[in-house]
Amino acid sequence: MPVSFAEQPILNSPYDYPRRHWELEGGVPTDRLVESRRRAEYIMPVPPANRAAQQAAMVVGAAEYSTAEQEYDRAAVNINLIRDRVNAWRNLPNPNDWGVTPETRRLLQHWRSGDFPHQRPFFCQVEAAETIIYLTEVARLLPPGGGQPRSNELRDLRGRLAGANADANPELFRLALKLATGAGKTTVMAMLIAWQTVNAVRYPLRRRFTRGFLVVTPGITIRDRLRALLPNDPGNYYETRQLVPRELLPAMQQARVVITNYHALQLRERGELAAGSRQLLQGRTGPELNTQESEMQMLRRVMPELLRMQNALVINDEGHHCYRRRPRAESEERPLEADERQEAEENNEQARVWISGLEAVQRHIGAIGVLDLSATPFFLRGSGYIEGALFPWTVGDFSLMDAIEAGIVKIPRVPVDDNALAEARPVYRELWPRVREALPRAGRRRHSAAQDPLSLPPQLVSALEALYGGYERTFAAWQEAGLEAPPVFIVVCQNTAISRLIYEYIAGFERPAGADGGEETKFPGRFGLLRNYDENGRRRANPRTLLIDSQQLEAAGALPEGFRAAAAGGLQDFLRERVQRSGSGSAAGPLSDAEILREMMNTVGQPGRLGAGVRCVVSVSMLTEGW
Repeated sequence: MPVSFAEQPILNSPYDYPRRHWELEGGVPTDRLVESRRRAEYIMPVPPANRAAQQAAMVVGAAEYSTAEQEYDRAAVNINLIRDRVNAWRNLPNPNDWGVTPETRRLLQHWRSGDFPHQRPFFCQVEAAETIIYLTEVARLLPPGGGQPRSNELRDLRGRLAGANADANPELFRLALKLATGAGKTTVMAMLIAWQTVNAVRYPLRRRFTRGFLVVTPGITIRDRLRALLPNDPGNYYETRQLVPRELLPAMQQARVVITNYHALQLRERGELAAGSRQLLQGRTGPELNTQESEMQMLRRVMPELLRMQNALVINDEGHHCYRRRPRAESEERPLEADERQEAEENNEQARVWISGLEAVQRHIGAIGVLDLSATPFFLRGSGYIEGALFPWTVGDFSLMDAIEAGIVKIPRVPVDDNALAEARPVYRELWPRVREALPRAGRRRHSAAQDPLSLPPQLVSALEALYGGYERTFAAWQEAGLEAPPVFIVVCQNTAISRLIYEYIAGFERPAGADGGEETKFPGRFGLLRNYDENGRRRANPRTLLIDSQQLEAAGALPEGFRAAAAGGLQDFLRERVQRSGSGSAAGPLSDAEILREMMNTVGQPGRLGAGVRCVVSVSMLTEGW
């Protein structure tokens, strides 16, 4: 019997219904065990402000604003109701009473108790899929209007979800699943795609099923890592993780899965016209020329495979980036600082592009529903909704505390070296407010004094030193244990200007003498295990540290000289895999630096792959979601 949360945080099996949890009081584990599953409630796990050498505690604090907590509590009514109904349905002893198709029944039996030679699905993954299946086939909530719910309780639930969508997404019907980061959202997506596909093939006239899927992501790194959802990918989860029984696998080849970034949904200019040419064609009094592509042209560009479908299922990965901003009175919103206002504007523009694209899909193809998967399906700052409020269409919740207690994810800690700084409060816990003014903002000119990697703020340098000290100890322990892949040091930055500075500080850089008389600068990198330069000052052909951001991916010469020769074997393997995935010999064409960098990012820590030797990744926040 565990005696405290710190000594034994794991209470449950990752494969079984969670039957125990640690009691929380004021956001802190009380070390008292409760012999039941934790109810869905508003909790936000954060590391503690602990200065002791032994970090034993973990604070699980409520949100900054009580209004957000109240919003969550209202949404939790739906979550707890659905969870109880799904649990009772799961425990029905006779499969014939489940109220689902024979194909769905076969999948459920396989996921719950199938013989998996490797890792079987976690309980939280099965429960997430069960929740959508229950709401679609049993409760008949998806698609909307697809039948009459079987009880007044379910009719009330449908009314609440429909009202939430009518308020925030009037053209769409969305359901959200809250699943802790690291709990395996990609597996859940694969299970849902498999369930829909095998039923759509067997019952092509039933409107609640489809073979067409649009998966939308916030960034290129997530998109690349979701290729396991493509039935023809050599690493697809339907086969490699055996999520689909062998007799149902042929049906998966009829699925049409499109994976794209939300950026692709932006209506593009069809052609560039100089101002003079535009005025000449338009005339002095003529209507303004429209050179932007239409919604249908965008759909043909992004998802031609889905245009012949009668409907499609949309899956939003990190769906909290997709919303329609709600106009609110100024007095209703907390005043934003300049940086916060800029962040809010960027968030709102991204969200507008994303949701406008989905509305175009609904108008021209048809969507049986939109499923949002996210660890944080909360409204963002500046959205017009209460910041941190849960999406009111959320129907499932497996929180970070649940995942910790099931042994699925790591426990967050503040570095213990933080106590080296003589402050009343640990500096590293709130590092950003202390260093933000000394760091460049997005778009600042390259030659400003703040852009010198050797002039980083002392607090930031101290934090990097402390973290690297821990990395050195871990690296030595892994070497002694004979582990093939190295541990990976990950740095997340606010913008590309900062990520470039920190990358150069860690990995090293060279600057030629400037035309203004400036001297040549060479810096081999601050941290020996992460440097991209060897002992003689030569740049390594195989980099140990990667910079992954939009500017780097678009830059020519992003890879060091000699890399392609040094990694020839890995590049050939990547080309063969790409040809197999696409089914076209044209995929064996030349690889760009951006394609190679993305593949390195996607294969970090995988022996024999392009990213096997990477020890450090420096990135910006949007690119690291789902990492």
